[in-house]
Amino acid sequence: MNDTPFKNEPREKLEIELGEQLNALISASHALNVRSAAKFDSSLQPAAFHIVRWLYSYGPTNAATLAESTAMDRSSVSRLVKQLQSLGYVSRETSPNDGRGIVLSLTEYGQQKIIDALKEKESVFFERISDWKDEELHDFTQMLKHFNGLNRRMRT
Repeated sequence: MNDTPFKNEPREKLEIELGEQLNALISASHALNVRSAAKFDSSLQPAAFHIVRWLYSYGPTNAATLAESTAMDRSSVSRLVKQLQSLGYVSRETSPNDGRGIVLSLTEYGQQKIIDALKEKESVFFERISDWKDEELHDFTQMLKHFNGLNRRMRT
């Protein structure tokens, strides 16, 4: 005998509930990103913050890689990078591997500003999990890894 509370619910209903919760998570995350972008520099579009966030997470790169990785067109990335450079957040240097290429990276000022902006975002998430038991946090993390396909990628 199985007394799990969801045993009698149709799979479709469970999938719809999951979709609703994922949508709520994505919406809340987007709202936090917009707030973090404003904290970073309210004169910039949130897309510029997305570029800075990417550079902070993955390091220096060229404009083509940045455009592909952030799902932005190259002209938008170019325009935003020029803004970020004029404000002192991003630097452009000649590629050491290819004297014709340009490498984009965060300046120290850009790094400090992104760290400050992300602290607020992190505090919201940390507040939401502050009363979770370690086992709950571990299980949730493992389920997200599984959902995101990370467990599958590690095995192959």
